Amino acid sequence: MTSEEIDIKFNISVEAINAHTEPFPADTLLKLYAYYKRATASSDMSSGGKPLIDAFKTNALFQTRHLTQDEAKELYIETANHYFLYRK
Repeated sequence: MTSEEIDIKFNISVEAINAHTEPFPADTLLKLYAYYKRATASSDMSSGGKPLIDAFKTNALFQTRHLTQDEAKELYIETANHYFLYRK
C-alpha cells in the first residue's frame, strides 16, 4: 500500500471513529490515541487534571515510540476495523 492509500484509509478510519457515539473500551481508546498521535506526529498531550489517565496515555505513547508515521496509521486502521468488525 502506498503512503497516499494509507493516508486515505487513515482519514476514513479517523472519521468513522469520531462519528461513533457508543463508548469504546479503554484499551481500544488508548491504542487509537497513541497510534493517532504517532501518525500525526503530534507531541502535545492534553492534561485533563487526571494523573492516572495521563499516565496511561504517556505509557501508550511510549509503547509506540518505534513506529513510523505510516506504521502508526496502518495500526490505527487495523484497530478501528477490528473494533467495528467484532464489537457487540
